[in-house]
Amino acid sequence: MELQINNQKFQFEQATVSIQMMLDTHWLKQQKGIAVAINSRVIAKSDWATYYLSESDDILLITATQGG
Repeated sequence: MELQINNQKFQFEQATVSIQMMLDTHWLKQQKGIAVAINSRVIAKSDWATYYLSESDDILLITATQGG
């Protein structure tokens, strides 16, 4: 399966991929301060393990940063 995350393409061997699997495989191991939006809808962190992605999904990951 190929997913486009923040306008970058990522390959997954699995036919079905949850948000949690996506993050564990290709993204951040430290998952505090992250928001995930699928097709412009924010997905609650409690749903990441059970929300399965489709190749047509528009996936946006947002990471909180500090600044001043």
